Amino acid sequence: MPETKSEILQGTLDLMVLKTLDAMGPMHGYGIARRIEQVSEEALRVNQGTIYLCLIRLVQKRWIRAEWGASENNRKAKYYSITKTGRKQLVAEAENWQRVSSTIGRLLGLATRS
Repeated sequence: MPETKSEILQGTLDLMVLKTLDAMGPMHGYGIARRIEQVSEEALRVNQGTIYLCLIRLVQKRWIRAEWGASENNRKAKYYSITKTGRKQLVAEAENWQRVSSTIGRLLGLATRS
């Protein structure tokens, strides 16, 4: 039976997290993961361990910042927001993604030999 949800291609999670924070404003890790799944219409699955490793990496690169706050259900949660450096990186990552996906599209469109 084929899998209905796809694993996220390595290297694209950073781009999706940056874009989510740019579009939605500050969010906690679980919210970011759920938003990516919702926008993908549940086609993508975001592993909870993977999202938090990604968030740590992005904080270390100073593309996002983290601050403690209260969640919707009044629990302590770390909220992430995109930085000015992160916005510049988002532009660069998006341009790179467009270039790579366009190239893959051209390769997939090649006629096959008989």
